[in-house]
Amino acid sequence: MMMQEQTHKDAEGAILFDVEASPQVGHDWFAPDYWRERGALHTQAGGRGGVAIVATPVGECVLRHYRRGGLVAALMGDRYLWTGADRTRPFAEFRLLAEIARLELPGPAVVAARYCRHGMFYSADLITRRIADARTLAECLAAGRLDGELAEEVGALVARFHRAGVWHADLNAHNVLVAPDELYLIDFDRGRMRIPSVAWQQANLQRLRRSLLKLGAAADGEAAFEKRIWQPLLYRYGRTLNP
Repeated sequence: MMMQEQTHKDAEGAILFDVEASPQVGHDWFAPDYWRERGALHTQAGGRGGVAIVATPVGECVLRHYRRGGLVAALMGDRYLWTGADRTRPFAEFRLLAEIARLELPGPAVVAARYCRHGMFYSADLITRRIADARTLAECLAAGRLDGELAEEVGALVARFHRAGVWHADLNAHNVLVAPDELYLIDFDRGRMRIPSVAWQQANLQRLRRSLLKLGAAADGEAAFEKRIWQPLLYRYGRTLNP
């Protein structure tokens, strides 16, 4: 089903939503306390992003508040410089996820995005449908479940997005979800469509590699990691990128 995008603007800011998903999205939907008061907030994680799992009228969803990371977080927190509605982080990610769905790639289904103006700055939130029974690739690694077979599936997943020209700004083991039926890429903040190019595709892969190494994937030595994990991943990546 094609998405029917609609925008609601008011004094607080604007909400971009899929009419087919829900015609009733309001500012309350982006407030964890709203769901908590109704017993509909299942879990809430701290740290960057402030992610909450909420039971909405359209099913379980992930509510994510945009928050800066790194040194700039101490200065800006959750504020971003205003340069126009279409250039806000949530609206850009909403539309990229809509394109990913149109391309039939495995990403989170988007429900709604919001920004709130604060003079020269804005804060932002995004709601996507929850992918059930999924674990991150990082969690699979920690549980000893990352083997050559799973590595090949990850390689095929990344290649499908790269072949379509989808650039993920932060491709790491926390943003690959392993579900019983399929693997997914999540968190497309700052991602965009690009003309396929070996340069950015390889840079993306190296980012994933660094993430795996940082999480201890080479505990038995880098040579073992190359043979058991990385080479199977690259093999399947290449076969999928250029069938």
